Amino acid sequence: MAEFLLELFSEEIPARMQAKAADDLKRLVTGKLKDAGLKHGQADAYVTPRRLCLLIAGLDSEQPDISEERRGPRADAPQKAIEGFLRGAGVTQKQVEIREEKKGTFLYAIIERKGRKTSDVLAEFLPDIIKNFPWPKSQRWGEKSLRWVRPLHSILCLMDGEAVFFDLGDGLQSGNQSQGHRFLAPETFVVSTFADYKAHLDAANIMLNPADRKILIKAQAIKLAKDAELNLLEDEGLLNEVVGLAEYPVVLMGEFDKEFLDVPQEALTSAMKSHQKYFSVVDDDGKLANKFIFVSNMKTDDKGAKIIDGNERVLRARLADTKFFWDQDLKITLDDRFPALEDIVFHAKLGTVGERVERLVKLSGYIAEKIGADVEQAKRAAQLCKADLVSGMVGEFADLQGLMGKYYAEEQEETDVVANAIADHYSPKGPHDQCPSNLVSVSVALAEKLDSLVGFFAADEKPTGSKDPFALRRAALGVVRLILENNIRLDLVDVFSKAYDCFLNQKIFKNGVYSISEIIEFLRDRMKVLLRDEGISHGIASAVLEVEQKPDLVRLMKRITALQNFSIVDEDDSLLEGYKRAAYKHLLVGYKRAANILKVEEKKDGPITGDASAGTMPEEKELFAQLTKVANLTVVNIESENFEGAMGNLATLRTPIDAFFDKVTVNSDNDEERQNRLRLLAQIRSTMNRVADFSKIEG
Repeated sequence: MAEFLLELFSEEIPARMQAKAADDLKRLVTGKLKDAGLKHGQADAYVTPRRLCLLIAGLDSEQPDISEERRGPRADAPQKAIEGFLRGAGVTQKQVEIREEKKGTFLYAIIERKGRKTSDVLAEFLPDIIKNFPWPKSQRWGEKSLRWVRPLHSILCLMDGEAVFFDLGDGLQSGNQSQGHRFLAPETFVVSTFADYKAHLDAANIMLNPADRKILIKAQAIKLAKDAELNLLEDEGLLNEVVGLAEYPVVLMGEFDKEFLDVPQEALTSAMKSHQKYFSVVDDDGKLANKFIFVSNMKTDDKGAKIIDGNERVLRARLADTKFFWDQDLKITLDDRFPALEDIVFHAKLGTVGERVERLVKLSGYIAEKIGADVEQAKRAAQLCKADLVSGMVGEFADLQGLMGKYYAEEQEETDVVANAIADHYSPKGPHDQCPSNLVSVSVALAEKLDSLVGFFAADEKPTGSKDPFALRRAALGVVRLILENNIRLDLVDVFSKAYDCFLNQKIFKNGVYSISEIIEFLRDRMKVLLRDEGISHGIASAVLEVEQKPDLVRLMKRITALQNFSIVDEDDSLLEGYKRAAYKHLLVGYKRAANILKVEEKKDGPITGDASAGTMPEEKELFAQLTKVANLTVVNIESENFEGAMGNLATLRTPIDAFFDKVTVNSDNDEERQNRLRLLAQIRSTMNRVADFSKIEG
C-alpha cells in the first residue's frame, strides 16, 4: 500500500470554479483507478487559488494479475467471426482451446495478463485527465496546445515517494517539485511525501485546506469588527468566495468617508461586495458603519498599512460612483420613468415591461379587493414597482431592484405601505426568503407571480425537465407560500382567469395555449415540494391531493395537516383531540386488507356495485351501522372544513373493522352473503376515501 500525491500548479483559478474542480479531480482519478482494478483508502482533494491537489492513501502498488476465460464462437464458425473474436480477446490461434459442450463445439480464449505497476498505470491515464479536464471555461496561451482554466506551470506527481513521470507536451512534464506563495516564498522545493509537501507549504505561507482558510478568515473578521465595537455583516456566499482568493489570507480593516452613509446602506454593501469582495460592518442596531473588512494575500512589515490605504482609495472611487447614481436617480421621479419601460421588452411573446405594469395594476387591485387590502394603494405600488429598472443604481447593481424602488418612493413621499410593497413585490425569491405579510404587499407580490405563470404558460414557455429559464417553479412556490403563510382564501380559478383577461385586453394573445387546471396542478406540485421540506411525506400529500379538488390552497393545507396529525402514532397510544392516533395504523391495515380483497374480486367479476345491508352476523351489523353513521358525519365535516373531526370519525371504525375481519368470512359459500360482505368492504374503501385516498399511503 502506497501514498499517491498529485498537484496541478497554475495561475489563479477563479474562486467559483475551485470546489467543483477539486471534486472533479478526485472523481476522475479514483474512477480510473477503479477501472484499473486498483484498490485504495481515503482520497482527499484540496484547492487553493493556484493549485489543485489530490492525496490518496493506501493505494495498491501493483495491479493484480488477471486470468480469465472468454467463450467465443463455434469452432466451425466463419473464419472472419473467429478472427474478430481473437482480436477482441487479444489472443492468437494457439492460445485458444476447443471444448465440446452439449450445444456444440466452442472456442475458448485463455487470457492471462500480468498486473502492471501502479505508477505505470497513473502515467498512462493522468495526461488524458489533465488534457480533458471539465472546466466550465478554459483557454490556450502563447503557442501552447493545452487548454486549461489558466496557464498551467507545473505538475507534482508522487507514488510512494517516487516521482511518476509523464509528458503533457508544450514543455510540461511531471516531477517532484512545487513552489510556495507567489510573493512571500516563490522558491521551488522538492517533495517526497504529503507530510513533507504540507510542511513545505506551511513554511512557504500556503494554507492548503480551504476549510482552514475559511475558519481563519471568519474568526479574524469577527475579531476585527469586535475590536472596533462593531459587528460583522456575515455573508456566507462572500465568505466562500474570498476563501478562494488568497493562499495566505490576512484579514484587514479599512475605513471610508462618513458622507457616503447618506446613500442607502444596501447600495453601499452591494458595491463593496460585488466589485471589491469586501465585508460590511454594522453597529448593534444594524446600521452600516463607515468601515469595511477585506482579505489580503500578503503579510507585510507595516501590518498591512499600505495595503489598507490602497484599498481605501479604490473603495472611495467605487462609493463615489454609487453616490453619483443615487444623486442622479433622485432627480427623476418614479412616475417620470414609466415611459422608458415601454422600450424594454419583457418577453417577445408577452410585450413590454410597460405593458406588464398595466396588467399588474389591474391584477393587484383585483386581488387586493378579494383579500381585503387597500385597493388604491395596491394599484399605486404596482404602478411604480418596475420603475427602478431604468434607474442608474439598478443598472449598476441589478440585485437592488425593488429595494431601490422603495427608497425612491420614500424620497417622493409615497406612503410607507406603498414603498414597502414595491420592495416586497419580488418576494419570496427563494424557499428561505421571508414572505411579506402586509396585504398590500401580498397583493402586488401575488400579481407579479401570477402574471408570469399565466403569461408563460399561455405562451407555451412552460418548464421542461430540469429547464426553467423563466423561474416559473420559483414563482409558483412563491404563490403557494404567500397564500399559506398569510392564510389567504383565494379562488385560484378566478384570479387566473382575471390574469389571462389582462393579456387579452392588451391583445397580446389571440390563441394562447392556456389551461387553468394545468397551472393549478403546477402549483399543487410545488406545494408537494414545500410539504416535503416541512417533513410531510409524499404519501400523505398525495392522499389528500387526490380527493381535494377545490382550488383553495389553505383548505388543502388544513386537510393535509389533519391527516398528518392523524398519522402520527404515539408509543403510549395517547389521546389527541378526542381520538387515538394509534387508530391510524390499525385503520390503514384494515383499509389495505379490504382494498386488496376487492382488487382480486373486481379483477374477476368487475366493480362491486349496489348498497350493502346490515347482513347476518353481529359484526356485519355493527360495521354496517358504524359505516352509515361515519359516512354521513364525514360529508358534514368535510363541507365545514372540520377535517380533524372527519379523521376522528374514521377512528371509530377501527374496532368494528377489526371485529369484522376477525369473525366474518368474506367469501361465504352463500353468494348473497358474499356479495353483501364485498359491498361492506367497498363501503369501507369509499367512506375512508372521502377523507383521503389511503391507497397512496404506504403502511
